[in-house]
Amino acid sequence: MLIEYGVWVARLVLCVVFGLSAWGKLADRSATRQAVGDFGVPLRWVPVVAWGLPIAEAMIAVALLLPRVSGLAAVAALLLLAVFTAAILRLLRRGERPSCSCFGAVSAMPIGPKTLARNGVLLVLAAAVGVGALTHPRLPMGLPADNAVGCAVVAALAAMLAWLAGQLRALRRRVDEQALSTLGAEGLPVGSVAPEFELLDARDGKTTLEGLLTGDRSVLLVFVHPGCDLCAALARELPRWHARTGDALTIVAVGNGDAVEQAAWGIENGLGEIPSLVQQGNEAALRYRVRGTPSAVLIDPDGRVAAPVARGGIAIRELIRTAKAARRPRPPERNETPAGISR
Repeated sequence: MLIEYGVWVARLVLCVVFGLSAWGKLADRSATRQAVGDFGVPLRWVPVVAWGLPIAEAMIAVALLLPRVSGLAAVAALLLLAVFTAAILRLLRRGERPSCSCFGAVSAMPIGPKTLARNGVLLVLAAAVGVGALTHPRLPMGLPADNAVGCAVVAALAAMLAWLAGQLRALRRRVDEQALSTLGAEGLPVGSVAPEFELLDARDGKTTLEGLLTGDRSVLLVFVHPGCDLCAALARELPRWHARTGDALTIVAVGNGDAVEQAAWGIENGLGEIPSLVQQGNEAALRYRVRGTPSAVLIDPDGRVAAPVARGGIAIRELIRTAKAARRPRPPERNETPAGISR
């Protein structure tokens, strides 16, 4: 009996995933069309695929609940997931990271290793559902009615909670975007006290501004985004600049979203010893009035903003040169006596 419950629960979980995916795509038509185009579908087929894909997912979700056709639904889910995973692998190999939008606006994050891991889990689940449909084709028939319905109700509640959590994340992003658009002038005044923040790494470790301000080093916060090609190009240059600045500067790449994916992005683009961390929401960007990526903020050893926000690769390189030049020892003036020589 335990195996039968496992098969039924697996079908319900896969049904919830495909149902939420279909609902999210249908609720945000523009994001779905954008994602379909970014994944390489020819332009003339984008409208058809953008409509057909969520409809197919909805049909799979419903069929997974029906005893006689759940096996066919599992095979269809397996094929759809395999095609999607192959498309992700192709894009990642080409260095492209478009937004997934698998569940509509609530999942508008760039693809990455986490997307592949999620799809791998779903592929295993779809395969398990297919095997379960062959061995127990009549489920949920044969299970006590109250238990079978209870499992379905729990699955529906879990789907509702997942949808609400996704809506909250999407709302938070919109609030952050609105806040960034109403900040007024970009950047804090030079000489103002730099706001504190907490940045997270892949192990959930926390890095603060106070922790970065060690010794007499300045700190350069470089704001990046995994889907930004200019950010990737800049990231490949930062280790060279880091080596040239020596002890004058601590460089930190600051993204937002998932810390593990951000760390993987840093490794992929050769950041080396430069930390690739994430802010919670757009906390640091909002506090420093940074509007876009790539951008950088220079903070002096006293914890004050040392220069206006540098926007773009060229401006960031100039800012690094400025920080390096500021640490050069001042040559002795003509009327000064060199050390060790008496008049």
